[in-house]
Amino acid sequence: MEIMNRGIAKRAWILTGILLCVLLAGLAAKAGSFLLVDAPQRSDVVLVLAGETKQRPQLALQLLSRGYGRTILLDVPIDSTIYEFTQIQLAQKYISDLPQPASVSICPIHGLSTKDESKDVENCLAQEGVKRVLIVTSDFHTRRALSVFRRELPQYEYSVAAAHDEAQFGVRWWTHRQWAKTFVDEWLRMIWWKMVDQWRPVSG
Repeated sequence: MEIMNRGIAKRAWILTGILLCVLLAGLAAKAGSFLLVDAPQRSDVVLVLAGETKQRPQLALQLLSRGYGRTILLDVPIDSTIYEFTQIQLAQKYISDLPQPASVSICPIHGLSTKDESKDVENCLAQEGVKRVLIVTSDFHTRRALSVFRRELPQYEYSVAAAHDEAQFGVRWWTHRQWAKTFVDEWLRMIWWKMVDQWRPVSG
């Protein structure tokens, strides 16, 4: 009888382990989709966050042409250079070549994190005199960016649009090496934001 009970207990532990593995696999499969929020709303300004410089601006221009904003505000790191050119110079050249350059302006930023970037953006938004802001950023960054801006600059109404880059991320993150790297990096940043930075006092 004792041997039989041990056998039953062992099978129960094995079954429990299998169920936990299945549950964790299901959660991991959904974790990529959780990062993504894509729900643009008509706003006063389309704010393109710094970082990726192709898909984000292209999406912002599409949204502008579809009436989702009156102007585009392009976040550009002020201290960054590419060869002998600053990113500000490159952004100015990019804007001058657009069909509607008057609708796009640059917001120079110093911050390296999304939280620091929001503080640099605060001055630019104040100058624009807007109330509703449509954030454009990479798809994997959308949920965290929306959370950061709502926390740090609560005086504005926000929505977000996801710019997709096939080379960087997909919700089936486990199928590509680069997608997996992006997934892990963004989840670490999300956890840090939720557990640490979000609870620090909002600076005035």
